[in-house]
Amino acid sequence: MFFEVIYKDVEENKDYEKIIDKVLSKCFEEENLLDSKLYITVTLTNPENIRKINKEYRNIDRATDVLSFPMFEKDELEEKIEKKEFKYEDVLGDLIISVEKVREQAIEYGHSFERELSYMLVHGFYHLMGYDHIKEEDKRKMRPKEEKILNDLNILRK
Repeated sequence: MFFEVIYKDVEENKDYEKIIDKVLSKCFEEENLLDSKLYITVTLTNPENIRKINKEYRNIDRATDVLSFPMFEKDELEEKIEKKEFKYEDVLGDLIISVEKVREQAIEYGHSFERELSYMLVHGFYHLMGYDHIKEEDKRKMRPKEEKILNDLNILRK
């Protein structure tokens, strides 16, 4: 198992967990992490909780869709992957997703809840892997990786 799901003030939903499993399994496969013993904690929550976390850890007092908290620096992680240095179970990082925000954005962008949640997962996963999108050159590395996962899973924009 590559992930653990925590529900914080949202109802448990097996459909969410199926999406999480499908998407993160593909991410781990794509990045050759299937034997890594790494896992991700995915917290599904509401806008109020994600706003508090965003304020506490990023000093941004507003709700957002997804927060990513990586446990490794990109170079450190790449070295561990290259040397296959995973003897023990280790946390790749934490993803915190606002289910309500996912639902709102799916409607706003005119695609399915599955597509939006899947995108949040892939986007968050690549942040945990050390990728970013602040600079255009970084975005050019991250975006194709995200799109490849979603396209391979046939989770397309409508």
